[in-house]
Order: sequence, then structure tokens, then C-alpha cells
Amino acid sequence: MTLALCATGRSESHLCDWQGHRLNREALADFQRLQRLAQGDGIDLRIASGYRSFSRQAMIWNNKYLGVRPVYDATQQLVDLTALPAIERLHAIMLYSALPGASRHHFGSDFDVWDPSTVAEDYQLQLNPDEYASNGPFATLNAWLSEHLHELGFYRPYLKYLGGVAAEPWHISHISSAETLQGWQTPATIADALNKSEVAGKDEILPHLDELYERYVLTLCAPE
Repeated sequence: MTLALCATGRSESHLCDWQGHRLNREALADFQRLQRLAQGDGIDLRIASGYRSFSRQAMIWNNKYLGVRPVYDATQQLVDLTALPAIERLHAIMLYSALPGASRHHFGSDFDVWDPSTVAEDYQLQLNPDEYASNGPFATLNAWLSEHLHELGFYRPYLKYLGGVAAEPWHISHISSAETLQGWQTPATIADALNKSEVAGKDEILPHLDELYERYVLTLCAPE
């Protein structure tokens, strides 16, 4: 049961502290090596967002579901959730934000990365595809990740849009440590987490959980 709790963001027993972040113990050494490799090529590889607990993911989800935080579509246009049927509201949010209990950020093996050396000190990171496009500030980082991630056992599970989560070229995953916990992040363990919490829209989520799980949890890009 401990691994199921870790996989759904309800236990931190798999994590260690490093430079203000919490990482999966099994991913730390490889990430440090990846960072050193990038540094040798003139890239300051940094974590913008790493581990996220169930409660943190629930706060993000609830704020979006309740209209406190904006929800955007794939063209970065604001979505009016009140105009959508219940199931479409879920799809609109899950394009960019995982269900609590279903996020890969629970694993401590997945990180949103950037290179602060390519932008001004007061730059406000957005984590949108334009920043990583050929004319964006992180274009060099994007190309470097494509060339070198695999060398240290990482890949980008959302490199392209495959019908589930939108393309997230900034999201990298440590393959071996993520796979261990992904096997414990199942519809049953996610449902258990949801049933024991106050998550907005829970009554709409649970009847469709198998469908949502297939589309947004299992639909991943293959390692590059």
C-alpha cells in the first residue's frame, strides 16, 4: 500500500531533499549527471516544478474547476467552463492539469525544466510551447533535450499531443523510477484517493475514471 500512496501523492517516503526540491531518491543521481552534462554544453538546466503532493494537485484542480484559476485550450485561448457539459469540463482542465492522484509529478521522477541563463533575471516563466519553439528563449534547451535525455535514462512523455495531455516539451521523466510508481497509479488507487478527499467535480469524475485514465494517464509518447 505504501507504493500506492506514493504513486498518488499521499506519501513522501520515496523522496529526498535537494536544492530546495523534492526528488525521487532513484532519480537524483541521474538528474545530477544530466545537469552536469548540460552545464558542459553551456546550458543551465534547472527544475521549475518537480514533486507535487495530492493536496497541492487538488488545490490546482479545485481552483480551475471552480473558476479561480483560468483554463486554456491548446491555442492558449481562455475556456469558459460554465458553457461546457460536465464531461467536457473535465477534458478541458485535463489538457494541462492532471487529476489529483493521477499526476506524474506525484512520482518525484518528473520535472518541468528550463534554462534561466537565456532570459532576463525578472523573466516570468510561463511553461507554454512558444517558449520552447524554434524562436523561443528555450529553443536551444529543447534541442539539447532531444539529443541527450536518453543518455541518462530520461524522456519526455508529453513531447507531442497524442489526444490526451497537451504537448509539454518542458516535462522530463526519469524512466526507471517513474515506471515503478506508474504501476501503482491505477484507477483503483486514484479512486481511493479521490473518495477520501474533497475534490471539486468528484461526482462527475468517478463515473468516467476508466476513460479519463486511459486517455490522460496511459497515453504517452515513447522515449526519444
